[in-house]
Amino acid sequence: MVIGASILQLPAILKAKQMGHTVAVVDYNPQAVGIPFADTYYNASTMDEDAVLNAAMEFQPDGIMTLATDMPMRGVAKTSDRMHLHSISYDTAVRATDKYEMIQAFKRHGVPSPWYYKIDSLTDLQNICNQIEYPCIMKPTDNAGSHGVVLVHTPQELISQYEYSHQCARHGRVIVEQYLDGPEVSVEIMVVNHQIHILQITDKLTTGAPYFVELGHSQPSQLPFDQQEQIKHIAQMACEAIGIQTGPAHVEIKVTTQHGPMMIELGARMGGDNITTHLVPLSTGIDMVEGTIRLALGESPNITPALQQASAIRYFQASEGTLSDITGVEKAKAIPGVKEITFTKSIGEKVSPIRCSNDRIGSVIAQAKTPQEAIRICEQAIQTISIHLK
Repeated sequence: MVIGASILQLPAILKAKQMGHTVAVVDYNPQAVGIPFADTYYNASTMDEDAVLNAAMEFQPDGIMTLATDMPMRGVAKTSDRMHLHSISYDTAVRATDKYEMIQAFKRHGVPSPWYYKIDSLTDLQNICNQIEYPCIMKPTDNAGSHGVVLVHTPQELISQYEYSHQCARHGRVIVEQYLDGPEVSVEIMVVNHQIHILQITDKLTTGAPYFVELGHSQPSQLPFDQQEQIKHIAQMACEAIGIQTGPAHVEIKVTTQHGPMMIELGARMGGDNITTHLVPLSTGIDMVEGTIRLALGESPNITPALQQASAIRYFQASEGTLSDITGVEKAKAIPGVKEITFTKSIGEKVSPIRCSNDRIGSVIAQAKTPQEAIRICEQAIQTISIHLK
């Protein structure tokens, strides 16, 4: 059973079918793109833990998973606990999906991480706004995809930006934490029989302040070897602190000048943004989607690298307006090394400034011998394509 049937979950649905499994999906949207590829569809929210459990009790799956989304992991874990399936525990799912619970776990286990304050109300914020160091980060405790994340520089700005973060918090709680300056990476992990296996380190490109939306990723990392070893050690500590004993993990770390690598947060699931579905297979030959399915079924995945290549993704940037035309796509696809060009907005849709991952309009994925070359190919393809707005 795959929790979710959106474009994010489609690789898991297709891979499970390719492996010969009968597949059910759960999604609140009856038009979700993955439903036609599944055998059974249950109309329910992926974040409704009881609805997910009820669907699973009816379908009786041998394994249950979600791909690249955080909050559905609670339904996955609750169902796995109740039906004795193979997944993280419910307590681990809570620590991996609530940024306050997460950073508390990091502090308890000595994982390098920023200072923080839990904010339940505007009064809480007013009480600390003159006591903390600026700039700092404010974000919801229970959202993802850069929703509600903002960099603030002054006490006045902290108060004025509160509503932006607060409205993105599903349960109304935000967290204010230390701003970490430096390159950002993610670490792609598979945990098998309590053993943590680091598959790849991914370099990130973001919009920077104030919203830090991801605009690109590349593998393998170009950071110095000693920094990569520190990053691996901290990623392992983070997984242990959260309690991940089986399944994938996606760990995000900032490499600061002053303190070295420090944790941002992690997901107890595969990374999004095509990192684990596309970039990891293109750079290592490891199929993380199949591996995650096998772990959910209690089987042993093949996580032995079969390639030593590089891969990259870059997202299109466009100004504000209504998407009227896209040209040059076929010419861009013909560039050697380009593996995929995707658009997530259609002609006639509004395009807005990038404040969260949903605002991006599309991407290019490339493979090459080095990450520098893979990035160059992506950028060449993007320059070949013209995006017309009204």
